[in-house]
Amino acid sequence: MPFGQRLTQIVVESGQIHAQYFDFSLPQTGIDADTPFWAGPAVFRCITDPDLLDAVESIVGPEIWSNPVQHVRLKPPERLVPKNHNGQALVSATNWHQDNGVVLPEADDSEVLTVWFPLNEATLENGCLRIMPRSHRRGLQTHCPGGPGGLWIPELFMDMDAAMPVPMQPGDVLFLTQHTIHGSLANNSDDIRWSFDLRYNPIGQPTGRDLFPGFVARSRANPESVLRDPAAWEKLWRDTRDRLAQETHTPFNRWNADAAVCA
Repeated sequence: MPFGQRLTQIVVESGQIHAQYFDFSLPQTGIDADTPFWAGPAVFRCITDPDLLDAVESIVGPEIWSNPVQHVRLKPPERLVPKNHNGQALVSATNWHQDNGVVLPEADDSEVLTVWFPLNEATLENGCLRIMPRSHRRGLQTHCPGGPGGLWIPELFMDMDAAMPVPMQPGDVLFLTQHTIHGSLANNSDDIRWSFDLRYNPIGQPTGRDLFPGFVARSRANPESVLRDPAAWEKLWRDTRDRLAQETHTPFNRWNADAAVCA
């Protein structure tokens, strides 16, 4: 049975999503000593792929930090996804947001580049991304807590007629600034939609999640500083998990549901 069908069957039979077992990051809260994550060598090779870093370098420059705000997205068919107490699917269309909105203010001036690519075809039917063209010119917008993904920008403040879906094939890559407003459609197909989103910024700039480990992915000025060992990268995350399991920390969130636009 193909991976997508197997994962969907597990979701149906267990009534849970199990996304954290596949993610190469940690959750914002509830971290303990056995919180699952997957930071295997194939993922590291994706993050440090020379051709990908060439493209990143053309945008952020030659001193490249791998920002730890990074995820695998597994979006099962919505009709088969378990519902929450309000009857909403646990994984659905992703609300409109900016990546700058999900990190701390310390990274507001960082030049964070989002790199999004599908591992299988991303279509209108299975929940491809959609973007608001030129929305990066508006700067950071107020986000409201709640909903799929945890934060959202009210559609009241956007021209919905301008929204552009972005179907993509495996091998395609979408580059977004930290201020590009984007979201995704629901998965109305019979298979999963599977994607990676990675982030990079110039070395020395705050990532917005300083509790999580980043690393030097490329440096023309100091090539000896580049991390090349996937096992060392996995250990960074394992050590971070062990440390945060012993500490209390607040979520990486600046927003308040009491904001006027969220009423």
